[in-house]
Amino acid sequence: MQQTGARGGRFTFYLLDGFTLHAFSAAVEVLRLANAVAGRPVYDWHIVTGDGQPVSSACGTRIACGAALAEARTWPHHSVQSRLIVVCGGRAAPPEDRVLEAWLRLSRRNRIALAGIAGGVYCLARTGLADGHRCSVHWEHFPDFSERFFAVDTRQSAYEIDGGLYTCAGGNAPFDMLLRIVEEDLGPDVVNRVCELSLSERVREAGERQRLPLQTRLGIDNPVLIRIIDQMEANLAEPLKLADMTPASGLSRRQMERLFQREMGRSPARYYLDMRLERAHLLLLSSSQAVIDIAMACGFSSASHFSRTYRERHGCTPQATRMAEADRRRLALASGKEEGRTVLKERRVA
Repeated sequence: MQQTGARGGRFTFYLLDGFTLHAFSAAVEVLRLANAVAGRPVYDWHIVTGDGQPVSSACGTRIACGAALAEARTWPHHSVQSRLIVVCGGRAAPPEDRVLEAWLRLSRRNRIALAGIAGGVYCLARTGLADGHRCSVHWEHFPDFSERFFAVDTRQSAYEIDGGLYTCAGGNAPFDMLLRIVEEDLGPDVVNRVCELSLSERVREAGERQRLPLQTRLGIDNPVLIRIIDQMEANLAEPLKLADMTPASGLSRRQMERLFQREMGRSPARYYLDMRLERAHLLLLSSSQAVIDIAMACGFSSASHFSRTYRERHGCTPQATRMAEADRRRLALASGKEEGRTVLKERRVA
């Protein structure tokens, strides 16, 4: 089996509240399987949380940790330090954490590579270390993230590796991203064997798309319709007029209307509006932007126009959607903390 320098090392996973269990486990599985294929412990990993207590994932599963952030901050002064620090987030943009951000800056000064998974990319961006670098951001986060961090080269790709920064959108992408490290360390034969064990047919390259192609996602194969919808997706903040799209598509307005009714079951204007409302809904759930800012980012002329249109579609106001999401997160956090207290009580009794 062909191997290279076999660098290996320690990987530190910092878990944020509500992190995505799927993405975290995908990353850890790469390291575990690489060790199994190599027949020796090439990699090890440690789990860190802010206070050293177990943390709840988005699905409610709680993960125990090995250290608190205060302890992890001393590791660069020890003989064994992390090779890569991976901040694992979830669907929501995490709150600012100056202590975490200071640790990430210190780690980068000590030549430790950094990674962000899903919402964890926000933590890297807030340090300023991602400025001028390519960063993969989940398509749900993309509108909010690109509005906040103008200096970051934000991409809707599966993952990116740029200048000691590893970022990925979540889902299965951490598996592909960490396999690139394994390939560098142990060679392609080990990577192929890991893929065989995990039933993965291929490894995605950095920069590959994260979403399914339009024809697959929407179940359409009309190339003209796909071009029009591509134009719409690229111009949500400043919506195009249908008259501006007809010359490029080669269709008259009436032909475009008939095409959308036949293939999408609604008019092009209605379809375009629904796309903008979907984007606005994602921003309400995943960002803290003001409603007026979300309205403008999605092509609405005023907050009142946006609120009225949003309510017609979703049956509630934008503010009500945001309040319901905040309540859901508070309940999930409270439930996780209560479960943690119950486990501690049971341990004390035992």
